[in-house]
Amino acid sequence: METTDDLARLRAAVDTHALVNLTGGLGSGKSRLARRLPVAAAVDLAADGGLAGVRELAAQPGGLLLVDSVDGPGRAVAVAAALDPAGGVPGPAPSGLLRPVLLVSRLPLRAAADWGERAPVTVALGPRPAAAVEARARAAGVTDPEAVALVVRLAGGVPLLADLACRALHLGIAPDAPGAVADRMAGEVLERLGRERPGQRWRHALRLLATVRTGDERLLAGGPQLFETLAGLSLVRRERLGLTVLEPYRSLFETAYRWRRPQAYEEVRTRAAGYRRALLAERPPGPQERAGLVEEGLFLTGDPLLRTTLFPPAEEFSRIGPALAGEADDIGRLMHRWAVRGGFDVRRSERIVERWLDDGPAAFRLARDREGRPVGLAALLPVGADTEAGIEPLLQQHAADLLGGTGSGGLFLGAAYGADPVVHAQILRDILGQAVRAGHLVVSTASPDYQALLHTLSFRPHGGIRDDVYRCGRRPEVYSHDFGAAGLPGWMGALTPPGAGRPAEGPGGRETSGPDAPVHDVPVLVARALARLGDPAELARSPLLDRPGIGSPAGLRVWLRDAVAELAAAEAPADAEAGAILQAYYLGRSRTHHQVARRLHLSRATYFRRLRRGLALVAARLPVRTG
Repeated sequence: METTDDLARLRAAVDTHALVNLTGGLGSGKSRLARRLPVAAAVDLAADGGLAGVRELAAQPGGLLLVDSVDGPGRAVAVAAALDPAGGVPGPAPSGLLRPVLLVSRLPLRAAADWGERAPVTVALGPRPAAAVEARARAAGVTDPEAVALVVRLAGGVPLLADLACRALHLGIAPDAPGAVADRMAGEVLERLGRERPGQRWRHALRLLATVRTGDERLLAGGPQLFETLAGLSLVRRERLGLTVLEPYRSLFETAYRWRRPQAYEEVRTRAAGYRRALLAERPPGPQERAGLVEEGLFLTGDPLLRTTLFPPAEEFSRIGPALAGEADDIGRLMHRWAVRGGFDVRRSERIVERWLDDGPAAFRLARDREGRPVGLAALLPVGADTEAGIEPLLQQHAADLLGGTGSGGLFLGAAYGADPVVHAQILRDILGQAVRAGHLVVSTASPDYQALLHTLSFRPHGGIRDDVYRCGRRPEVYSHDFGAAGLPGWMGALTPPGAGRPAEGPGGRETSGPDAPVHDVPVLVARALARLGDPAELARSPLLDRPGIGSPAGLRVWLRDAVAELAAAEAPADAEAGAILQAYYLGRSRTHHQVARRLHLSRATYFRRLRRGLALVAARLPVRTG
């Protein structure tokens, strides 16, 4: 599954350098790729434990020496010492090695040991394309389209994960049970991680970290030692707000944990979301930290559209920063692709881009891949008198309100493009981060996908402009949002859909319902049950089963369906509208809140008022014990 380019890069490095480090995540195919070279001698530290063998073989003239599995506490330092002719810290003379050596590790060895001037040249192995994963699945005998799609989604470009997904499917696990497949895969991944850190305690903590995406020591609540243990795993990185698990392993662990312990999963996510909002509210953080907290809060909402658009389950490799002088041609090339992808008239789009480039490339932020090549961009202009000429044509009649007076300042987003979904997601999250730092964002877009995202994010809609400026058959719609620090906690809380990740708790932290439950808890329990109608095991845990005449998960399912249908047929228009929303969101095919609101021609505010009304009316119809 390795590419020709991977093999060529590795061969070129080995041919020109005495010491090479092939690195990549667990299961990325490093060992398989390394053994495609003409290896004269090999030592696998995971199987042989042969540091003495490494020293002995390195001191003998000959062909390529392969040293595999240079992972785990102290191994990189021990190998560095074993390759030192003096038996200590590696000396400055590369000629001390009598043969070329290829070291295979999950993390770059430069980060783990002092190699002096003999530091190995690093060749990094990245994820494979989706087409390669699909071909691997079909070669393994997985041909059902739904099953193949699941393999591609769970593998995230990692060959080992693709193989593990295929094995789980061959065991008879159905492709419509991704949690069960992921659970089987996660067990094998944890076993392979075990060679890096002994013990078992960190395994559950890793699942919790994957669920919250980023966690500091307080959020993980396992103490300094456990935090350090997690930090030492090859799949974990230190980020601004704590530790995070690399994709696609993070998504794998989260999917498995949600399947194995769904209620605990919801509680962990809810607790983390509350913690993030508290950090935003209790002590005003700096702009950088504030932007990070907002990003984590968006992830923790669990909204399907936000997850798929902003947080795809794949490794991220690009870096985003301001465009530099001399990159105008790259900007033009990417903006051309943006216009083609959006179905826009290319010539008209180019004229708009020329206005944005009048003062140089400062209006653009570029995403660059590992080799520094631009692969995505955002046209993000500061709102001010000197940029008004480039912004006004995309705001038209809304310009007076949004470019002057109290609406001035902040940023204007005119375009966003990424070469693939992962880069695109990074670009969009960077835009939101820049908006949080600036305090305000104005957007003009003719893309239905962006409009759906902006509605989901509760941006204020100002309506369409007069002209179809891109000649695409759609007039751009204008939106804005205030990202002032004081309003962020409330905004983050409002983004969580009713009933999602908000378990109702009674005294002692247990879910309650029935006559003794607080009245506002019952609609939440109704929402949770409606969201899980297709999961008998989850319905069996619902406190609503205690209500008279319900008795079983099947009985609860029938009762809820009947209650929603009766509400949708109500004579009062508001009640009927509320019932139609419950039917469309919970009982129809999978849709986001925004999609249902658009289908029913409702504003976001009206939609959520009717949604809450519907849940309350269904809750009020529940039978109550008498006597």
